[in-house]
Amino acid sequence: MKCPGQDTQYWNKDAIFETECPECGHLMEFFKDDATRRCGNCKKKIVNPKMDFGCASYCKFAEQCLGTLPEEFVAKRDDLLKDRVAVETKRYLGTDFKRIGHVAKVANFAEKIGKKEKANLAVVLCAAYLYDIGVKNALEKYDSIEPEYMEKESPIVARELMVKLGAKKELINEVIDIVGHHNRPAKEDSLNRKVLHDADMLTHMASCEGKNGVDDTEFFAKLDRLFLTDAGNALAKQVLVETN
Repeated sequence: MKCPGQDTQYWNKDAIFETECPECGHLMEFFKDDATRRCGNCKKKIVNPKMDFGCASYCKFAEQCLGTLPEEFVAKRDDLLKDRVAVETKRYLGTDFKRIGHVAKVANFAEKIGKKEKANLAVVLCAAYLYDIGVKNALEKYDSIEPEYMEKESPIVARELMVKLGAKKELINEVIDIVGHHNRPAKEDSLNRKVLHDADMLTHMASCEGKNGVDDTEFFAKLDRLFLTDAGNALAKQVLVETN
């Protein structure tokens, strides 16, 4: 069965269109299911300007459906996957709105810290969404969400979800490595893991009254010890001190 978006029986009059080559201005004809076409004048390979590659960011049959995907898209595919992981995580957690809210906050902080630190956002954000994904299994099997049980169960669920979404093996392995370690990262650990540690730490600290009765100098010294990245430390001071 063909993807409906690529099946000609569903096409309308806009399915075949003309556009100017962005390199030389030569008029080119595109079919809506052309991922790319080569300009007849300058011979440059041009990406279809009207094609929606959204489904290709997660569908494992994307290349069979669309043909060879543009290099520009392939480079962004892992980054786009994080949105699908977010959706699947919320679906998996169902009505556990407290856990969903926690995950969203961790992901928000992770994105801010990751951008400043120039970390791999695809890895960081997928790991942020999946970090505690084993909570249901941990509660059912052990009646506990202690880190040792979360480290056992979260990687299992996370791997199944990422395989289902067609993520690359290298990306899956790095995300699972982070998800399977809730302990404090060592100095030699990856930047991506340190970013997630700081985002998770900040989320927990922002939800409690840890600064009450502590002066700024002492509290800043505590943050310097707890946070592993400069961006995480700076964001913590902004969120926990400057906004209070």
